[in-house]
Amino acid sequence: MPFTSQVVEKTVTKHFRLPYLLYLPPDFAKEPGKSWPLVIFLHGAGERGDDLALVTRQGLARLVKEGREFPFIIAAPQCPADWTWDRSLDELDCLLEEIIEEYPVETAQIYVTGLSMGGYGTWHWAVRHPRAFAALVPICGGAMPLMGFPEKVAVLKDVPIWVFHGIDDQIVPVQRSEELVFVLEELGAPVRFTKYAGVGHNSWNRAYAEPELFDWLLAQKNNRFSLEKRDFCE
Repeated sequence: MPFTSQVVEKTVTKHFRLPYLLYLPPDFAKEPGKSWPLVIFLHGAGERGDDLALVTRQGLARLVKEGREFPFIIAAPQCPADWTWDRSLDELDCLLEEIIEEYPVETAQIYVTGLSMGGYGTWHWAVRHPRAFAALVPICGGAMPLMGFPEKVAVLKDVPIWVFHGIDDQIVPVQRSEELVFVLEELGAPVRFTKYAGVGHNSWNRAYAEPELFDWLLAQKNNRFSLEKRDFCE
C-alpha cells in the first residue's frame, strides 16, 4: 500500500524560568523621567546553572560585583546547566520585552555583549533581530555553521560591532571570529576586530578593560529600532 500524505497541526507552548541579575545606574532613582541605555551581558559556559552568583565570576557582571559603576542598565541572565544561549533565543526575547516594559529603556541604545558561549549567543541573537540592537561586543565567540553561518551574519551589515579574540585561543579558535568578520568586511560593515597576540581563551579581561570600549558603545545609536513581539511571551 503506498504512502498517503498527512499533517499534524498543533500549538506548542512551553514554560521557562530565566533568572537574571539587574544593575541600575547610581543616578537611576534621582532621574525618574530619564530613559537609560541597556546592556545585555551573556556569560560563558562555566557560569551556567541555578546559582546566580556564578554569573558574577567573569566579564561585565564581575566588574559590577567589584564595584565598577556604569551609566547604563545591565541585565545578566543565567543559562541553565547543559544548555546554550543559541538555543535560548525565545527566552532572551521574552527577557528583553519584559525589561523594556518594566524599566525606562532608551530603545535606541540597546546593546548585547557576551564572552565565549555568550559570544556565540550574541551573534545568534543579533542575527535573529538585526534591527533591535545599536551595537554588539562578541568576545571569543563564533557561530554554528549548520545554522547558516557565517553567511547568515550578512544581515548585520548595518550594525556596529567590535569583536575581540585571543590569537592563541585553544577552546574557541580565533578563526571562528575571523570568518564572521570577513563576511562583514566584504560588505563594508562597521566592524572592528581586535586580536590579542599571546592571549588564550580569556580575552574578555583585556576586552572589557579597553579604555575606549564603553564610550564607543554608548556612542552607537540605533535609529531603526524594531523588535518583533513574540506571542509566546505571556
